[in-house]
Amino acid sequence: MHNHGRIINTPRGDDAAAVSQTHLAAWLQTYPNKYAGIDEAWITENVGSVATAEGIAKWQDVIEEAGQQPNQVFCRVVHADTGIVGFLCGRRAELVALGPMYLLDDAKGQGIGSQLMSEFLPWAGDTPMRLWVTDYNLRAIRFYARYGFKATGERELWRGKLPNIRMVRSL
Repeated sequence: MHNHGRIINTPRGDDAAAVSQTHLAAWLQTYPNKYAGIDEAWITENVGSVATAEGIAKWQDVIEEAGQQPNQVFCRVVHADTGIVGFLCGRRAELVALGPMYLLDDAKGQGIGSQLMSEFLPWAGDTPMRLWVTDYNLRAIRFYARYGFKATGERELWRGKLPNIRMVRSL
């Protein structure tokens, strides 16, 4: 699929390092929030490991699993001229878990999230889906709501600080 020179495809093992960098960069763009007490230092401390050798190895595992068990693990990455600018992964158990899903700021607002969802939703099929989303990430909450996800009222404080809410989608 092409969109402004962007291509969405299944990641390869050698994409793991780039996905890891995008993962951390997206956190640094999305989550700083003075009311929640979350700044770049907190993010680097709590999420920075995704961009280390260990974090890259974990991403390699996910990518490998998605290649070997495509019915169990879904993963798509968004390639642009600048590299990987986003991704959507999910996992099938008794429910389908959506996430992680991230787009860098300069890739937002161009329909890329919708393209990712148009591949993810058919993959998930009629299995109920759930996800965690940060309560002040209103853009993401609105995005998921457009696809029929509704807040359950369940909340968690990730690492004692990041306020997340549970959203589910049943048919």
